[in-house]
Amino acid sequence: MHNTKKVAKWEIKRNMKNKSFIIGMFLTPIIFLAFFLLPDLFGSDDEAATTTVYVNDQLGVYDQLVVAASKTEWLMKPTDIIEKDATVALESLGDAAYIFIDERAVETGNVSVYTNEDTSSAFMDEVQLLGNPLQMVQIEQLGLTPEEAAVVAQGIVFEDVSEETKESGLFNDQLLERVVPGAFAAVVMLSIVFTGMAIFQSASQEKKDKIAEIILSSLTPAELMQGKIIGYFVLGIIQVVVFIVIALPVLIWKIDFPVIEYLFVPELLLLLLISVLGYLLYAALFVGIGATMADISTAGNFQGMVMMLPFSPFLFIGPVFSDPSGFWAQLGSYIPFTSPGVLIMRLSLLEKYPWVEIIIAILILAVSVWIFMKVAGKIFKIGILMYGKNATPGEIWKWIRA
Repeated sequence: MHNTKKVAKWEIKRNMKNKSFIIGMFLTPIIFLAFFLLPDLFGSDDEAATTTVYVNDQLGVYDQLVVAASKTEWLMKPTDIIEKDATVALESLGDAAYIFIDERAVETGNVSVYTNEDTSSAFMDEVQLLGNPLQMVQIEQLGLTPEEAAVVAQGIVFEDVSEETKESGLFNDQLLERVVPGAFAAVVMLSIVFTGMAIFQSASQEKKDKIAEIILSSLTPAELMQGKIIGYFVLGIIQVVVFIVIALPVLIWKIDFPVIEYLFVPELLLLLLISVLGYLLYAALFVGIGATMADISTAGNFQGMVMMLPFSPFLFIGPVFSDPSGFWAQLGSYIPFTSPGVLIMRLSLLEKYPWVEIIIAILILAVSVWIFMKVAGKIFKIGILMYGKNATPGEIWKWIRA
């Protein structure tokens, strides 16, 4: 174990002194933020979008509403259309909305608002400006008994009753509570897996430079392999920390929901466990196959296919999103190579966790990690000392059976 720690420390120090690694470590979150923020910069227009607002006023407060909305970019128009026809009318309009002011505004404080997919995203925030004139109507019409005063204190609520908004509201309020920790776990897994891909190059480079014999003269192949896996795991965690420090403050400032509150939930521990097991599985493959290559520039189809395994969960992305409890989603959870990514996607979408399936999938993944560590150890022990050519799948199979 002492030699394993030495190898891990050496890999960490060597990479932390590498300019390419340092630049990449800081460049990754910057590129992510650039893709996140640039659409807003290019999408902003000098002239704000004008929303046509049709008001069915049954309380005689239209003039006061126009004054209250004077700071907005609305084009307000009175209308006699009835509420049940609003949805159909909006189908032929662009950026528009219908507001129905009736006795419900006085009695319950609720005002029905109908929008369509072209309505400005800021409209439902701006429409709250119309609350003050309607509160004045409440005060005038109510005798301000204690019960009625309580109604006035609740204020006026403009409720978007459009079907599209109902669906998006469900997504914002409920699904995000599961998506945020799932997205974070995915970032953690991808960061340490992508960093761990450097194990592939590290093992191959040591063979090419013919320093493997010198290293193995003072430690065992198993200690060298384990040290590399631990070292690159730590480097991946460092990458995650840098990503969080740079990106998270920007996301908190830019996104209008409590990221931290959704992030630090008990489910996050389970998702992180799945991420770590996924890394260990892929790392065992990378370090084992990397030792079979004489030169990374001459990698064959077999070695290239191994490098693509971390992306295999994307094969199930369609079935998982369409039915996270379906057969194909369950199947992807039980295949070791796809299990980490598929599990994270499923747990980010499901309202209730299928604990039996989760436990079975994690046990399969943990056993697979143990098996692949053993297999990778056999491959690494022979492959790291073989020079001149890349090992063929047949040769690798012989080493495993030996």
